Amino acid sequence: MMNELHHLAIIMDGNGRWAKTKSLARIKGHEAGAKVVETVSEFCIKNGIANLTLYAFSTENWKRPESEVNFLLNLLKKFIIKKREIFIKNEIKFKAIGDISVFSQDLQSEISALQNLTATYKKLNFNLALNYGSRDEIIRAAKKVIQKGDELNEQNLSANLDSADSGDVDLLIRTGGEIRLSNFMLWQASYAELAFTNTFWPDFSEDELAEIVENFKIKNRRFGGL
Repeated sequence: MMNELHHLAIIMDGNGRWAKTKSLARIKGHEAGAKVVETVSEFCIKNGIANLTLYAFSTENWKRPESEVNFLLNLLKKFIIKKREIFIKNEIKFKAIGDISVFSQDLQSEISALQNLTATYKKLNFNLALNYGSRDEIIRAAKKVIQKGDELNEQNLSANLDSADSGDVDLLIRTGGEIRLSNFMLWQASYAELAFTNTFWPDFSEDELAEIVENFKIKNRRFGGL
């Protein structure tokens, strides 16, 4: 029996190193990587994968040079504006997960506008992790449970996570050759299958994604059992 893939999560790593191998500025790697997002989203729709979560900007990314951080945030804004029609055309529900309150009001407005425009779409739940850290998410979720006066248990904490609508992660992929989770979806990926590839994100192809997904489908997922 084949495993069903409901929630795919990806750590999009390797943009800067991809650019370096081509003697380009790091920002060129981020530009190239942004183009792959559309390919992966289309793959999910074609293959009935209901939920996609992409790690775009972590709580630790603020440590990067100011010029690169500013470029990434401007690129994010351009992505949201430029891809708006694609989200609408393909009925993709957009949601930002993470603490976006630190972003400029202009960027927050663009994020909120796209979330509102696509709120009723059902072909794909597209979660973009922005100023996201899993430990921060878990702490914020716990505070929400306590503020509501609910019991702090596994079910209630899960229900108050940023990505609660998408459920647990089935398959988590990291590109770029590093073998670590980097504070991404730690709660949701407790029993996820993990796949690491040396391919830099800008070179990550639909064919490679399809191969990883096919390998996932035949895995023996025991969830702690036999």
